[in-house]
Amino acid sequence: MAKTEVILTSNIVGLGAESDQVRVAAGFARNYLLPQGLAIPLSAANKRRLESLRQRRAEREAHELNTMTELAASLSKIVLKIAVKTGADGKMFGAVTAGTIADELKHQCDVALEKKKIHLDQPIRTLGDHEIDLRLHADVHAKLRVQIESATPAEVPATTGPEAKGIAAGAGVRGPRDRRSPVEEKAPAAGEVRPKARIEKSKA
Repeated sequence: MAKTEVILTSNIVGLGAESDQVRVAAGFARNYLLPQGLAIPLSAANKRRLESLRQRRAEREAHELNTMTELAASLSKIVLKIAVKTGADGKMFGAVTAGTIADELKHQCDVALEKKKIHLDQPIRTLGDHEIDLRLHADVHAKLRVQIESATPAEVPATTGPEAKGIAAGAGVRGPRDRRSPVEEKAPAAGEVRPKARIEKSKA
């Protein structure tokens, strides 16, 4: 495959930055880099532009460093809360990944951060606090505190046993003062004379 050398005029991830001289496929240069203004052909005339490209590169990199330094200071002060579904035993369904954290940063903090800058040894699979390493720039690292919480409502255990039956019965349970004989004997009021029980003699 034919190759050609070009001078990059823009930062291209995986290829190079402004003022870099790179060797690429001729078709890639002809069909993409040159028409898009991302590179210029390597020539004596274009080499004179290298100094201005290097200056522009230095300014861009300084701006990126300042921006990432400020972002690191801001992110180190927040706690990113992420709600996840859990089972009855409190275990998470699935896991929290770098992509999940990037999405929540965008949603909660309006911070657009590439997930490749969020470094996890492995996806998070447990509830609680976790400290995440952020590599925002070659010279800027930061720590982000992430709090994983359960979004599943806690189940209220059902009450069983005699106490539960008593509660369910409600008014059907009588207290000591409600225990009365079938024929309630009422005390006579003041001055009231109760008639004596009539006893009939059996006839001989």
